[in-house]
Amino acid sequence: MNTRPTVLITGASTGIGATYAERFAQRGHDLILVARDQARLEALAARLRDAHKVAIEVLQADLTRIDDLAAVEARLRDDARIGILVNNAGTAQAGSFIEQTPDSAAHLVSLNTTALVRLASAIAPRLAQAGDGAIINIGSVVGLAPEFGMSIYGATKAFVLFLSQGMSLELAPRGVYVQAVLPAATRTEIWERAGIDINTLTDIMEVGDLVDAALAGFDRREPVTIPPLHDGARWDALQAARQGLLGEIRQSEVAARYLADA
Repeated sequence: MNTRPTVLITGASTGIGATYAERFAQRGHDLILVARDQARLEALAARLRDAHKVAIEVLQADLTRIDDLAAVEARLRDDARIGILVNNAGTAQAGSFIEQTPDSAAHLVSLNTTALVRLASAIAPRLAQAGDGAIINIGSVVGLAPEFGMSIYGATKAFVLFLSQGMSLELAPRGVYVQAVLPAATRTEIWERAGIDINTLTDIMEVGDLVDAALAGFDRREPVTIPPLHDGARWDALQAARQGLLGEIRQSEVAARYLADA
């Protein structure tokens, strides 16, 4: 019997999710792989079973469909073997805010935020009760930079970062580790699916490098891991500045600069 926790990974058929699957299998974890593409999941599972002798289950699901999402939620709630959730499933889309349709925006928000929240909410109470476990939420540095021009995508990733930090504050004292991983441009199929030509981008990180760095942060129990950030003190300074700003907010008093001149 495998004493290591089983890892459930969403968006596991390719890219970052598939690489997480390979790395956790190398570490000896059993896996539950979730994605829409059953054939790709089965092929990946067969390869990893043969290479690493771990148990791997495939769970085909479209996380924008409520019935499929509910089935994965139930598994996270009820299967005590699952001790790590990798909330990786996500999508992007090309075009400016005014070029994107309400339906395409709603689909992006549904997958990038709603599904992520529901899955985290499904597993978190059980992990907190056990006093152990981990939730990895895949965000993006785009969530720090409205200047990049990906307004809806970036907003969903800012949500992921905020949620992860809030969850960490709540769950870390109860023994549950929450990690937000913020990649920059990484060589995955998300670009093609979004209608973006990856060849127009520069300085692309290879997906294996991204996941290896993220797992280094995981092993160190970093609340936020930003693999392409070379000077970690920059993140610390940003957090310190944010805390300083909060310290200047006087909830019951309007700031003097907004008062009419006497």
